[in-house]
Amino acid sequence: MQDVSEAAAYTLQFINQTQKSIFLTGKAGTGKTTLLREIIATTHKNTVVVAPTGIAALNAGGVTIHSMFQLPFSAFIPTYDESSQFTETVKFENKETLRRHFKMNNVKRNVIRSMELLVIDEVSMLRADLLDAIDFMMQTVRKNTRAFGGVQVLFIGDLLQLPPVIRDEEWRTLRNYYKGKFFFHSHVMQQNPPLYIELSKIYRQTDDAFISVLNNLRNNQITPHDVQVLNQYVQPDFDLKNNKGYITLTTHNAKADAMNEQAISDLAGNEFAYSPFVVGDFPEKIFPVEENLKLKIGAQVMFVKNDLSFEKRYFNGKMGIVKSLSAEEIFVHFPEENKTIEVEKYEWKNIRYKINEHTKEVEEEVLGTFAHYPLKLAWAITVHKSQGLTFEKAALDVSQVFLPGQAYVALSRLTSLNGLILLSPLQMNGISNDQDVMDYALNKATEDVLKNSLHFETKNFIHNYLINSFNWAELAQEWRNHRFSYNENAVGSEKSKHSNWAHKRLETIDALLDPSQKFIQQLNKIFSKETVDLLFVQERVMAAYDYFFKSMDRLVTDLLQKIAEIQKFKKVQAFYEELMFLDDLQTKAVLRLMKAKLLIEIVVAGESISKEKLTSSAIKNYKTDKIDRIREELNMSNTDIFKTDQPTQRYTSRKLAKTEAKTEKKTTVEETYDLWIEKNSIEDIARLRKLTVQTVETHLVRLIQAKKIDVSDVLPYDKILALREAFQFYQEESLSPLKEKHGDEFTWDELKMFKASLSMS
Repeated sequence: MQDVSEAAAYTLQFINQTQKSIFLTGKAGTGKTTLLREIIATTHKNTVVVAPTGIAALNAGGVTIHSMFQLPFSAFIPTYDESSQFTETVKFENKETLRRHFKMNNVKRNVIRSMELLVIDEVSMLRADLLDAIDFMMQTVRKNTRAFGGVQVLFIGDLLQLPPVIRDEEWRTLRNYYKGKFFFHSHVMQQNPPLYIELSKIYRQTDDAFISVLNNLRNNQITPHDVQVLNQYVQPDFDLKNNKGYITLTTHNAKADAMNEQAISDLAGNEFAYSPFVVGDFPEKIFPVEENLKLKIGAQVMFVKNDLSFEKRYFNGKMGIVKSLSAEEIFVHFPEENKTIEVEKYEWKNIRYKINEHTKEVEEEVLGTFAHYPLKLAWAITVHKSQGLTFEKAALDVSQVFLPGQAYVALSRLTSLNGLILLSPLQMNGISNDQDVMDYALNKATEDVLKNSLHFETKNFIHNYLINSFNWAELAQEWRNHRFSYNENAVGSEKSKHSNWAHKRLETIDALLDPSQKFIQQLNKIFSKETVDLLFVQERVMAAYDYFFKSMDRLVTDLLQKIAEIQKFKKVQAFYEELMFLDDLQTKAVLRLMKAKLLIEIVVAGESISKEKLTSSAIKNYKTDKIDRIREELNMSNTDIFKTDQPTQRYTSRKLAKTEAKTEKKTTVEETYDLWIEKNSIEDIARLRKLTVQTVETHLVRLIQAKKIDVSDVLPYDKILALREAFQFYQEESLSPLKEKHGDEFTWDELKMFKASLSMS
């Protein structure tokens, strides 16, 4: 059995140095989400993250499957036959209707064409027909008939948790095409099975007896002894009101909502309501928490996110009691630790993917943000919504029949049996798992399979990466198409005057094709051997690079100069767009060539392939440096081609383009700090980051507390003097009495900033 470090290490290696698709699974609490974050932070590949639902996509830091691939919310028949498209209650799409009716904008097309790794999170919910629809759309857009258009796919999820949802009327038709509803029943998976890797080390539980029961429940091997162990914790008369800190897990939303509503109404005192800050495009249907958070002092609450700060004061599922409230403050007390913290708003981002104009890499564009307190009432929650959470104490209402997997999900939320209360005895019936899932689990790769596959797939990856880096047949065809699009007899056409320029550039690329094909043949011969001489490969790649790079690089320069030249003329929009399209392809080819040189250096040095190593300042700044040189040569102040990306997408493009590749994403507070030290105002930072001014001011409070900036950098001197006087002898935890005393003299954020500065001394 692989331990987590081995399984995680293998996963990272397969992602970064092979093209093999992976199914990454593991029991609850084995660290799938943590590993996903590490993969995204360290992979050198153009990566897109998707999930079946809006909330799952938000939690994974990606987008929904339907929005990414422009898919309709209907069932999919994996044929071109249109004869059974409709029934009385259900609409079906097929390959022909998808191809004909569903258009995709250029931004998404470019992202899909540039994609190298597709991550599908929460794959337990992914239907077989939807995965085949994804495969068809990717093949179509990428014009590549390999599975997923040649893109590596990482499937992540636990198939023994939330299953796909297919209505009976849909299944009556789909069962003619599929043996089952799970993603592995899809045609593309049947023909191209992924490598099955399981994380096996459990972090959530440490009690061997509890782990044994959970494993047996998960594997459909629960014994009478296991049931006896669990039923020791049955307390049907358990008084939840007098036993604080327990959350009730139930199977129905209505029951959970009613319990929370009743519990908060039973509390004395004033009720406070809190609303989110929403900026830009953030649809209500993907709000990650209730829009209106209603709290009273004494309310039992749960955190729904992990604390991103260094202190790690709370985690997803941590319970607490509301200690004090005001319009701008929430203090939560953790009784077992005898600790109280002030809760800050958390930011969720609604993103889409786009291609960076300069680096040609896939990157995120923030469309909107949602800032709210990461809290919810926690007297009760459904088993469905508890997935991914960790509880120290929980009361399970299992009187209703569980769906397959629900018993496992509910019990596996707990850290130990000591925190378990069963409100009714566990019954043997109704808790078995899907047999198809159990059978599929038999495909888990052994240590030997992983080792041998990694060696073979790594060799294939290096081979394919190199030959694709020197294969310019398609690029040359696009130059050919462009050359023959000129009408030299067109009177008054500006484009026709540049026909000779296009002819000479086509000659340049054509002259490279024969030697590049000969070099590819040489690579094929070298890699056909059992043992590959990597030093010899490096020698040949370096020689080829020196031979080809100058001509390929010159074509980029020529294109940029021509684009700049034609912009002084009118009625050249179509011509301009054609040149921009060629520039995009040509720049990608040059950057790929530069990366191929780096790749072979990394491999020969025996180092692991990662985002950090497979880039350089020359690669990251290639396009911006070239634009700067051309601007200087032509003595131009600005033209459309030389405009940087929109500020909301890249802040200050030139500065960020010069930044070396990072191994980790920065926190939201660190991103604000970067913009602050660039002398941006609070209002500018809010605009650039699609945040409210209040949210940015909250970040500044954290930065003052962390000694990154001084309060005098933010507040004027006279305001600091007044605050110093107001805070003299003030000892309260909450700022509410101080705010009430001074009214509008100080804003809440000014009070918080000054209080943060006091913690520095």
